[in-house]
Amino acid sequence: MRESQNYIITGSETLSTPDETTWSLPGAVVGFVSWLLALGIPFMIYGRNTLFFFLYTWPFFLALMPVAVVVGIALHSLLNGRLLYSTIVTIATVVIIFGLLFLWLMG
Repeated sequence: MRESQNYIITGSETLSTPDETTWSLPGAVVGFVSWLLALGIPFMIYGRNTLFFFLYTWPFFLALMPVAVVVGIALHSLLNGRLLYSTIVTIATVVIIFGLLFLWLMG
């Protein structure tokens, strides 16, 4: 008699996505839009001279984009998916972070 092993093949469980990940896309969009708004504020204040400042400091502000997206996702999930409240808080938070970096680089 041959030495063999018995293999049991079972069906896989159905792959269903839980409802708790639905906050990630709106939070990411709000974070990215708030980063774009924060990027536009120095142009509104200083005008075209901001381009000379961004010439050497653009990597710092580009590094804030994924931070803004993560902040948007985190705040949207912490506020239980309330889009209006999370939008206001995310915009305020990202503008403050952007402003602090801008002020720190200016001196």
